[in-house]
Amino acid sequence: MTKDILDADFIKEMAKTTSNLYRLGWDERNGGNITYLLDEKEVVEYLDVKQIIRTIPMDFDGEKLAGKYFLVTGSGKYFKNVEEAPAVNLGVIQVSEDGKAVHLLWGYTDGGLPTSELPAHFMSHIARLSVDPENRVVMHCHATHLLAMTFTHELTERAFTRTLWQMCTECLVVFPEGVGIIPWLVPGTNDIGKATSEKMKENRLIVWPHHGIYGAGQSMDETFGLIETAEKAAEVYTIVMSQGGIKQAITDEQLKALGERFGVEAKAGYLNN
Repeated sequence: MTKDILDADFIKEMAKTTSNLYRLGWDERNGGNITYLLDEKEVVEYLDVKQIIRTIPMDFDGEKLAGKYFLVTGSGKYFKNVEEAPAVNLGVIQVSEDGKAVHLLWGYTDGGLPTSELPAHFMSHIARLSVDPENRVVMHCHATHLLAMTFTHELTERAFTRTLWQMCTECLVVFPEGVGIIPWLVPGTNDIGKATSEKMKENRLIVWPHHGIYGAGQSMDETFGLIETAEKAAEVYTIVMSQGGIKQAITDEQLKALGERFGVEAKAGYLNN
């Protein structure tokens, strides 16, 4: 007999994270989406994986993820409702062997579908797994101050990254590889998925100008914390600019010393000699 899936740690993690994202104002209405790569051993404790509820076709070649299981937020679902009704707002899916569809094993009980950003998430998972086999989470949200910063700050990766590093001491330690930035693209398309996944090969944080941010990590906490750290730096930047602009900041020499102390190396070319 399988256990009650509502007791599964991965369901509880997802519910807690979506609630926090909504509480922080980063996922208004049905904004934002999360995909969580699950281990088969976790899934079979709670589900009979041979019992497919329905098969959902994909306009994307997901063959590189064939057979893998994911917990995914639903299309059009509000993060504020996940904790109260996880079976309506979440789904456990398995990618079909040919990669052209996903099998629903649990959830979306109102007939719902996985997030419309599923191809973008899957492309990012493929990219991250190619450089980090332990990567399990891809998270998209509309972090307020990072979003605001895309309207006022130069949108080059080096300049954007350097400003974040200079706003909070922890930033260089948390994301020494910097942030990636893609052009504005229509969401829910394969084009935005491809552009994001290309950046994901080198970065775990990808800025979508005038829209939001994508983050990736080995766990839900790591991914949430990654976005949270960058968002805090963007908030500081917003406050600083409203107070008359930057008069002093962490220097490149100090950033180098910080990297040496914590055993991280800033992305090549991002610090001045």
